[in-house]
Amino acid sequence: MKIALRKTSLTDYPGRISSVFFIPGCNLRCPWCHNPELVLGTAPLINLEEGLAHLRKRQSVIGGVVLSGGEPCLYTGLGDLVKEIKKLSLPVKLDTNGMCPAMLEGLFRNEETRPDYIALDLKISPVKYKMLGIADRRSPHRGTETRRGEQEPEELLKKSAELIRRSGIIHEYRTLVLPGSFITGKDIEELAPLTDEAPWYFRPFRGGNCLDPAWNSMEESTKTASERSITLAEKAKELGKNAISPVNR
Repeated sequence: MKIALRKTSLTDYPGRISSVFFIPGCNLRCPWCHNPELVLGTAPLINLEEGLAHLRKRQSVIGGVVLSGGEPCLYTGLGDLVKEIKKLSLPVKLDTNGMCPAMLEGLFRNEETRPDYIALDLKISPVKYKMLGIADRRSPHRGTETRRGEQEPEELLKKSAELIRRSGIIHEYRTLVLPGSFITGKDIEELAPLTDEAPWYFRPFRGGNCLDPAWNSMEESTKTASERSITLAEKAKELGKNAISPVNR
């Protein structure tokens, strides 16, 4: 198993200095994705044991570990990895796109494999997820859960959201506010039932290094992007959600 490692982050784990393990491979192909190297398997990687060695050396300095990607839930050894990190008395945050509910369910069953914090990405209306292209080919680390023809991505997302709501684990929701009309108030209305009282963060889209290079030129002005983020966050608030935009973080 190989990963990309960010040794120190002040932003990926709320309230903690963390190290971030980026696990390559993803079952979605969001054209605006800012981690194309991880999605396509071209990122410079190190052996997982090197990453664990870094944690052992720095465990008195860092306050947690983030498992991100790509999509970390495609890695069939994710539970064992969480166990190894927890042996170092380090809390674990998991970033996920919600396409692997069976993996989440397995992690939640055992205290040794339960994440301490979860961030669930909510991209667009659940019924539109099929547009994001569930990948036919498997990641070298994934199981068989999201092969085409099994469950629709909409159902996978709803199941994951339900598991996270019921888990008792601290969590948050994240939505990237795409330019133009790619995400609208209607999308927020259809995503809202998946959420609870946990924070729902709205972040403006920024161009650069997108999976589809056409998206690199779609960045809006800072003013327009911020206004769009505020508008969608206000829509979520109208629906009774704990929405947070850049101006009120």
